[in-house]
Amino acid sequence: MSPVAAATSPTVARFAPSPTGYLHLGHVRSVLEGWRAARSDRGRFLLRLEDIDSTRCRDHYAAAILEDLSWLGLDWDGPVRKQSEHFDDYQQALRRLDALGVLYPCFCTRREIQAEIARAGGAPHGDAGLRYPGTCRRMGSDEAVARRHSGMDYALRLDVVRALALTGPLDWVERGCRRQADPAMHGDVVLARKEIPASYHLAVTVDDAIQGITLVTRGEDLVAATHIHRVLQALLDLPTPHYRHHQLLTDAAGRRLAKRDGAMTIRAMRQQGMTPSEVIAMAETALAPSPPP
Repeated sequence: MSPVAAATSPTVARFAPSPTGYLHLGHVRSVLEGWRAARSDRGRFLLRLEDIDSTRCRDHYAAAILEDLSWLGLDWDGPVRKQSEHFDDYQQALRRLDALGVLYPCFCTRREIQAEIARAGGAPHGDAGLRYPGTCRRMGSDEAVARRHSGMDYALRLDVVRALALTGPLDWVERGCRRQADPAMHGDVVLARKEIPASYHLAVTVDDAIQGITLVTRGEDLVAATHIHRVLQALLDLPTPHYRHHQLLTDAAGRRLAKRDGAMTIRAMRQQGMTPSEVIAMAETALAPSPPP
């Protein structure tokens, strides 16, 4: 079982956005949590760009993230870590997991997964999204190798039952309290794909360890992911940071702020003449403006 990061050491926190759009108030809430924790403890605050998905990430969004943070008066220590420059780190982790016997290739499409769940009479979605029913886990190794050599698309999934047999019970510290980890409730999650060398779950776990992160601050929508990250930390013998999952910001209609829903961006607020202190105050009070018509 991997050790829990010492609570007495100086805080090392991080902000890790994906450059797939401009920052909004929800991002400001998250970055403030980590930045203040690190600065009040005379620790370190690091910036990471989660840019593995080359189909969605853009350089101009990455540049805008740095510009918006600087405009807000938020600084960071050391160089920015870009996931796209560290594929070898994730491949090394995958090789270790494969050696432990907890990975298997999955050739199912999303439609096939939904159909299999429907045939079994189960609910199509669990707490963490579409829960995989384990179809390819039962595939023979010879067939799996033949399919991969044929050029079929595939994902590498974590066999969570085998993983937990190796790790035993796990927990993590959430705002000073211990929470029991239950990765099995989310099924066999994807850790890599044929065309993408690492999933969010794998990359974030490896990156937090490499960067020496002792405190992870992020939205409460990622509590479910923490169950998965905890088992990966144990399997890879990585330290476990403490966690603070904060309440999500919502708009006037009660909808969570998100890029895909057109949440008003920091860039747009700047263009409207708002000051950094006004934007930060809005993030702190969860007062989100409505986007212009």
